[in-house]
Amino acid sequence: MANVRPQRLQPGIGFGSAPTGPLRSSLRPGVTVPIAPLLPSPASLAASSGPPPPPPPLQLHSLYGGVGAGLGPGATGHCNPGNPAVLKEAVEAVVRSFAKHTQGYGRVNVVEALQEFWQMKLTRGADLRNGALVVYEMVPSNSPPYVCYVSLPGGSCFGSFQFCPTKAEARRSAAKIALMNSVFNEHPSRRITDDFIEKSVSEALASFNGNREEADNPNTGIGAFRFMLESNKGKSMLEFQELMTVFQLLHWNGSLKAMRERQCSRQEVLAHYSHRALDDDMRTQMAADWVNREQSVAGTIAQELASTERELEDARLAGRELRFYKEKKDILMLAVGQLSAANTATLPSH
Repeated sequence: MANVRPQRLQPGIGFGSAPTGPLRSSLRPGVTVPIAPLLPSPASLAASSGPPPPPPPLQLHSLYGGVGAGLGPGATGHCNPGNPAVLKEAVEAVVRSFAKHTQGYGRVNVVEALQEFWQMKLTRGADLRNGALVVYEMVPSNSPPYVCYVSLPGGSCFGSFQFCPTKAEARRSAAKIALMNSVFNEHPSRRITDDFIEKSVSEALASFNGNREEADNPNTGIGAFRFMLESNKGKSMLEFQELMTVFQLLHWNGSLKAMRERQCSRQEVLAHYSHRALDDDMRTQMAADWVNREQSVAGTIAQELASTERELEDARLAGRELRFYKEKKDILMLAVGQLSAANTATLPSH
């Protein structure tokens, strides 16, 4: 029975997959119904008996939000992402402050500053499994506006949030928003503490008309939300968002629903994926699920990809953390590649 649990908890949906034996066939998280919407209704969060849906993405661009700004159900920040001027002013203020305290007055090279910031965290003992390297990715384009994404060592992703006439400016814009979030994430108010957990759970209960018994019951949605927070006590909001991205993707892909239908308990799913990093194997399995959806209903991938690209664009211009949207797009593009390879392999030879 030692290998039963990993099989039940695989992220792939497994449409029409060939079974490898009676046990594996019965325990794979296959589904044949349409995938659930990205975020379920509040009622389903409170009443669902399966693994919990994740909270909405953290609004990490909100400089002036309270302790609970942007975290979980009912929480809201105070920085209007629809106002580019306010966002730009906030970013510039943090960059200037960082420069003043680390390099003195004068123009700061934000690309270098961002790398130095994470290198400093590593030397001070931060748990960075893959080192302190900051990775930039330019969106291919022959004309402005140019777009650049930057991935931080923990996995968080940000993008250029301004109109950038050059590739260098796009790189600087991405570095600015990433540096702002990196610096602000170090503030004590961005740590998950007992007080923060109580505040967040109370907000969730108020939003969904829940009662205190639900918060203490790990079999309820709010109880699982509390479990997730308590399991990450002491971590920062950025670290918590990186973890929640995995659950957001599992929910988007239909994997959580599949695991519930295969009798995986909420605690089992949370315990397993709380310690599993998003890797190529997980992406490949999710991409295979979208290939199967496309083969069942032509145009499925194109429709989902168009929606995802709009979400990514809106979130990028608002200065939000982007990994969930970026990973969705990458998984869908991987599915396009798998589909193309499969079609090529089945072409008749002449």
